[in-house]
Amino acid sequence: MAVEEEGLRVFQSVRIKIGEAKNLPTYPGPNKMRDCYCTVNLDQEEVFRTKIVEKSLCPFYGEDFYCEIPRTFRHLSFYIFDRDVFRRDSIIGKVAIQKEDLQKYHNRDTWFQLQHVDADSEVQGKVHLELRLSEVITDTGVVCHKLATRVLECQGLPIVNGQCDPYATVTLAGPSRSEAKKTKVKKKTNNPHFDEVFYFEVTRPSSYNKKSHFDIEDVDEVDKMEIRVDLWNASNLKFGDEFLGELRLPLKFLRQSSSYEAWYFLQPRDNGNKSLKPDDLGSLRLNVVYTEDHVFSSDYYSPLRDVLLKSADVEPVSASAAHILGEVCREKQEAAIPLVRLFLHYGRIVPFISAIANAEVKRTQDPNTIFRGNSLTSKCIDETMKLAGMHYLQVTLKPIIDEICQVHKPCEIDPVKLKDGENLENNRENLRQYVDRIFTVITKSGVSCPTVMCDIFFSLRESAAKRFQGDPDVRYTAVSSFIFLRFFAPAILSPNLFQLTPHHPDPQTSRTLTLISKTIQTLGSLSKSKSANFKESYMATFYDYFNEQKYADAVKNFLDLISSSGRRDHKSIEQPILLKEGFMIKRAQGRKRFGMKNFKKRWFRLTNHEFTYQKSKGDHPLCSIPIENILAVERLEEESFKMKNMFQVIQPERRVLYIQANNCVEAKDWIDILTKVSQCNKKRLTVYHPSAYLNGHWLCCKATADNTPGCTPCTGGLPANIQLDIDGDRETERIYSLFNLYMPKLEKMQEACGSKSVYDGPEEEEYSTFIIDDPKETYKTLKLIIEGVATLEQEHAQYKRDKFKKTKYGSQEHPIGDKSFQTYIRQQSEISAHSI
Repeated sequence: MAVEEEGLRVFQSVRIKIGEAKNLPTYPGPNKMRDCYCTVNLDQEEVFRTKIVEKSLCPFYGEDFYCEIPRTFRHLSFYIFDRDVFRRDSIIGKVAIQKEDLQKYHNRDTWFQLQHVDADSEVQGKVHLELRLSEVITDTGVVCHKLATRVLECQGLPIVNGQCDPYATVTLAGPSRSEAKKTKVKKKTNNPHFDEVFYFEVTRPSSYNKKSHFDIEDVDEVDKMEIRVDLWNASNLKFGDEFLGELRLPLKFLRQSSSYEAWYFLQPRDNGNKSLKPDDLGSLRLNVVYTEDHVFSSDYYSPLRDVLLKSADVEPVSASAAHILGEVCREKQEAAIPLVRLFLHYGRIVPFISAIANAEVKRTQDPNTIFRGNSLTSKCIDETMKLAGMHYLQVTLKPIIDEICQVHKPCEIDPVKLKDGENLENNRENLRQYVDRIFTVITKSGVSCPTVMCDIFFSLRESAAKRFQGDPDVRYTAVSSFIFLRFFAPAILSPNLFQLTPHHPDPQTSRTLTLISKTIQTLGSLSKSKSANFKESYMATFYDYFNEQKYADAVKNFLDLISSSGRRDHKSIEQPILLKEGFMIKRAQGRKRFGMKNFKKRWFRLTNHEFTYQKSKGDHPLCSIPIENILAVERLEEESFKMKNMFQVIQPERRVLYIQANNCVEAKDWIDILTKVSQCNKKRLTVYHPSAYLNGHWLCCKATADNTPGCTPCTGGLPANIQLDIDGDRETERIYSLFNLYMPKLEKMQEACGSKSVYDGPEEEEYSTFIIDDPKETYKTLKLIIEGVATLEQEHAQYKRDKFKKTKYGSQEHPIGDKSFQTYIRQQSEISAHSI
């Protein structure tokens, strides 16, 4: 979900690898070990949780998490919790990275010291304040000065132990005085509206003096005074109310202006708890990749997009813009991700991959090494399979992977690693059955393989067979090196990375999956000497079970089917595909006339056929909504039920299902996928009510009839294809950013083209890293790329200048105390000074 700005969309996303923690403090009991898990939080809102690692002070998580960030945030935080069976889980420590500091750690494994967690470290949110200093002349003709402090509202206050009942105290403090006043408590909200005014007498009455508003001693005292606003959570606990944040403003700044109104970020107290050393709590290894894309309207990208989309038709393909991007990027993967998404969006992926694969095959000398390197071709096919083949994996592998994770059959076949009481032959038989079942579901799934993958495999097969005509097996190995070695085998080995399981499997299950993956990879490779592929003798012995011709024949039949141009279209097969599932809270729909419309936790399940919910996972559905009956899916305003992250599923006859997701990321994911799967419904609504119908009227438009048509246009424009929801402009912007980042290499490549054109001798060492088959064509393409990048760079610079002129410091979007905005102001000032 993009944040809309004037003429521009801003996309935020984060990809996190949670590695491990080390040297956590011991548990104060005889065991000393802990059962720990890690959460990922946007400010204070949890968006992901790892599995629990039991009985360890150095837990290894090895989990990856990716999400689109649908809102503004100040900190990306990680909390380490210790599970407690009988009480609330306790927090060991946290890592909090400010948004503006994320680039410091971009894509680098970094150890972070865990910090102590207390009320001051949890401060978040902002307060809207108006201050007015006025001069009052009394009936006797003397003058005094009064300060009016208006506390309007707060936003995004922290939630303490699951609740937030905030109030504010306003204190006028000076060297010799302190006067405090308090607002009313606002129940069950972390976005309270107070709108209360408090009056303070700042100076004592004195003779009116036109020259100065203050006596000399009054001026000194006022300069030392401050107004302090503290936010508190009204608690029923015996420990008293909890601190939420504070704001301190010196009164001397009001000497310039008698009235001042602004938004401020809340801050921790100056005397916050600093007693514990950071290294007392251990450390956490993380790899964080945060990206923020500022995307213009489509026409801005036409020149660069056009030169990219022509890549498949450029002769030779090494002179194309897409191939050049792969040459200049530090890692091929960096280039492959946006290129594949762009070409998929515009339906050009098959001709592009065919062109670069054909060029790579021509450069390959040995058929046994075909597509084995980390080339641009390999990375692009990997990324295509991940995008287009995700649901194919779900249908093929998920049921049996789930069974392996839940049943925990012993499958260890290394005699050295056998546990007490385990039988080697029984374990071999368990493993053999699992391998047999997975092998069978894979080799019988050819008809379900996505069309785009089959078209690519057909191209690979033809190129390889033409290049190595004397090798009858190369037509198979060219395809198996991707479908088995880089698709099925990795998905079995790390199912969490392919969305087959929510977390990295436990050590025993992980070992079982490793053994299965090795065997499946060898079965699919069709190499002549199978046993020689294994370094371990126990694997070679186990593989004897599969040394039958029927396995090789099954692999070849499967590869023939998925690389055949006349293959039956998988879309003709109707089978429900599980798209998403999980617990959420729903409000009763009022299907029973006198039933209570209360909120209950339910297990929701979405397939391409229906949207259902039940009491628990595996239970019989309590309600089923056919996809064709979903007329709209939209967010629900928080004011409806005083609940965050709510959305509504609108059905025929104005029936509405109100649902609360666990967090903002989950809410976005559910809304997106429900919208996509129902996008083609003929009766989709064009308008909806953004608030609920309560107490006889719609809260949004105040209409009294419950069948009143909606008052707000529905969200539209999403593509109907569930698998490939891609924004072409966003991908072009990412490619522009990469070209801009690697501009020195583009210029070096231009020099290399010039050198090759005029000098045909030995190649200079600094140019030898580039593949340049046709210097003139490559130079022409480079010229177009550099011109396109320069134009976009100018547009971005102009946009930043215009935004800087319009931005008000102290506004709701840029409150006072926002470090990132202060940095932005400094940068813009430097840019302006430099341009002058």
